[in-house]
Amino acid sequence: MDKVNKIEDLDREQLLELVQIYAKNMLALDGVWFQSVESAEGMDAAMEHDRNAWRRYTVSEARRIKAFLNLPERAGIEGLKRALSFRFYAALNGDEFIESENTLIYRTISCRVQNARSRKGMPFHPCKSVGILEYGFFAKEIDDRFECEALSCYPDITDTTCACSWKFTLKE
Repeated sequence: MDKVNKIEDLDREQLLELVQIYAKNMLALDGVWFQSVESAEGMDAAMEHDRNAWRRYTVSEARRIKAFLNLPERAGIEGLKRALSFRFYAALNGDEFIESENTLIYRTISCRVQNARSRKGMPFHPCKSVGILEYGFFAKEIDDRFECEALSCYPDITDTTCACSWKFTLKE
């Protein structure tokens, strides 16, 4: 790479690469703090701290994305779909959407967190209780009419074709 002194000097490809680096760094930070608590205090304590952190972080993340995308107050299915596509780990995990009139199903095909834990010989992260808060609060920040439910998420895997699956229902 040519000598670059600031972000403004980067071209489009370099900026996209930097987004990937930032997303990986954010996910790594999330993982190392979690593993630190997990090793010192056990999985139950780590999960409690994880739930507390994501409950707050996800609202902040949703607000920033909503403002960035200039979404209306009640952005509906299309707004939630757009916002989910701009979350930091959307740059890392393969995902897909299934839309209907008042529901959106969001499927993470490949999860870097679970893949990393598997590579390290660690048990899977029991992410369902965190995900319910994370996705539920995120969706409600995009549009307060959303309800969220886990269709498949560790430890309750019901769909082996994806890492996890979430259903967002828009209530009128």
